[in-house]
Amino acid sequence: MKEIDLCCCTFCGRPQKAAKKLIASPNGDAFICDDCIRICADILREENTKVKVFKDLVLPTPKAIKKALDEYVIGQEQAKKVLSVAVFNHYKRINFNYHNIQNAKKSKDDLSQDKNVTELEKSNVLMIGPTGSGKTLLVKTLAKILDVPFACADATTLTEAGYVGEDVENVLLKLIQNADFDIEKAQRGIIYIDEIDKLARKSENRSLTRDVGGEGVQQALLKIIESTVASVPPQGGRKHPHQEMLQIDTTNILFICGGAFVGLDDIIHKRLSASSIGFNANVKNSDEKAKVDYSKDVQPDDLIKFGLIPEFVGRLPIVTGLDNLDEKALERILVEPKNSLIKQYKQMFKIDGFDIKFDDDAVSYVAKKAIQLKTGARGIRTIMESRMLELMFDLPDPNVYDKIIITRDFIENGAQPILVKKEQKSDEQKAV
Repeated sequence: MKEIDLCCCTFCGRPQKAAKKLIASPNGDAFICDDCIRICADILREENTKVKVFKDLVLPTPKAIKKALDEYVIGQEQAKKVLSVAVFNHYKRINFNYHNIQNAKKSKDDLSQDKNVTELEKSNVLMIGPTGSGKTLLVKTLAKILDVPFACADATTLTEAGYVGEDVENVLLKLIQNADFDIEKAQRGIIYIDEIDKLARKSENRSLTRDVGGEGVQQALLKIIESTVASVPPQGGRKHPHQEMLQIDTTNILFICGGAFVGLDDIIHKRLSASSIGFNANVKNSDEKAKVDYSKDVQPDDLIKFGLIPEFVGRLPIVTGLDNLDEKALERILVEPKNSLIKQYKQMFKIDGFDIKFDDDAVSYVAKKAIQLKTGARGIRTIMESRMLELMFDLPDPNVYDKIIITRDFIENGAQPILVKKEQKSDEQKAV
């Protein structure tokens, strides 16, 4: 016992009596105290963090990104091209800027004084398109292709700090949560803010009353969309005011905003028609009025007249538009994508031992009905779920039947689907 009392920490020299715990090496030649263990753990944690601070993102080319998008999103060719290039340039910029900073540190140069180094700034994206045209799916698929954290927020739930609703910092919290609280990983993620058009001011004139869900939220979003170190409450800001904040730098987070912007086409046509007065004017007819190429025709002034504040418009320099989905596009959406609704149903019924088939007339009817609902691709799921519910609730006997054929009569009128017995199938195969 006396011999142990004479032991001391090999690292700091502290005797056993002064330490809470003294741990001996396997051969008993060396000792380490609890404080030194804690210091070593902190050093290792810092080193691990440094390793994770940055790792070059392996970028597919814009063509490869678009090709991957084609597997999940039908149509919207121009929007896919714009997003592929925008995302590629964004992450290329992150790689470039980081290596410039590291090279400057190695050479002990001041980056701000080096006139030969060009620091690239990020370009956020604004998508304009009707509901159900694939805005959210495009962004979600992009994040999946690049394997970066992704968060989706609804602008209609956001309010100014102090009012009932969500703070804008909660958008960042969703991204951090989806990155498993890895801040460095979250700082290179993608955030999609949907229904951004709902934040528009009701008129161009500033109101004396508070617009807590409109202009105020636009002002609050400005700082996080550009570049700032934001303080994010890990448990939500209003219910837990005394919690420790998480710090996240938004410089390298790509923000993509989307909205239907109903009425923006009228603003654009009004501007175009006003500039077309004169003998040589190219007056567009009423049929052309519905066709607006937002990628080319929209100007910042149009968005400001719609109700977005100039500072917010300036932070979304890349604008692209999505088209209304026609009947043919909806038919393709039902069948072609990797995760199409029909392929999902086939997989679900396969688990129960059934081979399910949708005939062409049924697919065509669902597409026509979805056009009438005017909710884009969302209408497809609405129609299919309402009809397939009954079939999934009252499945035929898998010992008797192994194939189900979905007909138009089943979708339109709720008639029974065609059921093929196992014996019938085997007889058909023998005949062949």
